[in-house]
Amino acid sequence: MPITPATATHSSSSGTADAILLELVDESGVTIGTAEKLDAHQPPGLLHRAFSVFLFDAHGRLLLQQRALGKYHSPGVWSNTCCGHPYPGEAPFAAAARRTYEELGVSPSLMAEAGTVRYNHPDPESGLVEQEYNHLFVGLVQAPLRPDPEEVGATAFVTPAELAERHAKDTFSAWFLTVLDAARPAVRELTGSAAGW
Repeated sequence: MPITPATATHSSSSGTADAILLELVDESGVTIGTAEKLDAHQPPGLLHRAFSVFLFDAHGRLLLQQRALGKYHSPGVWSNTCCGHPYPGEAPFAAAARRTYEELGVSPSLMAEAGTVRYNHPDPESGLVEQEYNHLFVGLVQAPLRPDPEEVGATAFVTPAELAERHAKDTFSAWFLTVLDAARPAVRELTGSAAGW
């Protein structure tokens, strides 16, 4: 992937490695500063800007991704289509489109804003904390997926019933149900009542 201003890493204050900077926000979502990604996720967590994407196919099925085993945070768990953090100064919509392409090798054929949700979810496995002001997006995917194996372990398109079955037996990200529930009104508007969301 070419390095651009939006994808460049930032120097770590520790000098040991490059680190990605996140945008810190207040409870209203107003930017108040920056912090290194790992620092922002250390308990008790620093409130930062994030995004979550929910893409659906023509049959109204939700695209899930299983996070790659090599990820430092929530490896191997299932979650929504794509999630991440805008770089400081990057619009959440642009970040969501960028990361969807970087992780899944596909650009949404349609993507719309679906509100925001603020949450605090500790991850019991890693000990990290998700203190996030999360921008939600819903959309459609029509092109074949080309997942990056360093980011994505597996993908699956699911109906609401299939999601319930999978959620009962597989491990999902700590934030998954929070962001899905917050996005449901927009999901229903996008997929229609027949899809069952």
